[in-house]
Amino acid sequence: MLFSSTYQHELFTTQKGSVLQCDLSDKIYLNFKELTFAFKIQDFLAFRRKVQAVNIHEMIFNISDQYDFEILEFPQNQLSLKLTLCDIVQLRELLDGARFALEMYSMLHEVLGDFEVV
Repeated sequence: MLFSSTYQHELFTTQKGSVLQCDLSDKIYLNFKELTFAFKIQDFLAFRRKVQAVNIHEMIFNISDQYDFEILEFPQNQLSLKLTLCDIVQLRELLDGARFALEMYSMLHEVLGDFEVV
């Protein structure tokens, strides 16, 4: 469920998806492959680490069928994704951009205190 745009802030967007932060629910919403997933911030960061842990080099150079895709499971969010190499690269870009935005907003909040992004 997504809330009014007054409570949502876009963290990062690519052609393949977007990541929003909702102040009302304190959740991060990931829109990817026409699906939307809601994460608590700790779960979002754990999911990002799991995506980062996928061995892309092995997927590229191993011709075995088992390396054609990766299944990522995240039981906390009842999430199971079957991702190709391209999907993983695109998802990494999206998650890295969102993490950067979260860190930047956190640093700005530390330095400036309460502020409003226009």
